[in-house]
Amino acid sequence: MPGRIGRRGVGPGRRPVVAAAATGAVVAGAAGAARRGAPVGNRYQMRQRMFAIGDDFYIEDEQGRRAFKVDGKALRVRSTLKFEDASGRELYKIQEKLARVRDSMTIERTDGGAAARVHNALITPLRDRWTIDVPGGADLNAQGNIVQHEYRIERGGSTVATVSKKWFRVRDSYGVEIAPGQDDALILAITVVIDMMAHQGR
Repeated sequence: MPGRIGRRGVGPGRRPVVAAAATGAVVAGAAGAARRGAPVGNRYQMRQRMFAIGDDFYIEDEQGRRAFKVDGKALRVRSTLKFEDASGRELYKIQEKLARVRDSMTIERTDGGAAARVHNALITPLRDRWTIDVPGGADLNAQGNIVQHEYRIERGGSTVATVSKKWFRVRDSYGVEIAPGQDDALILAITVVIDMMAHQGR
């Protein structure tokens, strides 16, 4: 559908359930969203700088269920991170080497075509801004404190995803809350690319 990223990798009826580690924040956030009339999306726990680990990593939802897998072992052989669904079906891949030599990076579909291109548009001491080109769809932008994992991804002024460390108490992790109707796997891949580019050389 033009202007909208299709949903992929998350089955119907997968409504997020409050995790014990973040019960207070989740309940408060959901209640606030309900009062504002905003739909509550899916929330995932991510590992910071997973590209530097070189091992497999499962992205879990708030209930602790494995939603996606990041094949980090492929990084050792092909300089590639693979995003797979819980059953092991490949969805997207990221060529890690590109982050070392350019200020833009491409997320590829399984057929090799570009699913999204992430560009570092502006870095300031207080706020960063990134642009994400989506071939065949509406482009996105990310802005906020990228290095500290406190930012939003937007499309046309509407928030598509919110990235924050406040929802989970696990060290070296951050959360990504994605609005309903999105391609969750692609949004999560975008956050990983931003993490890779923001921390290259650090």
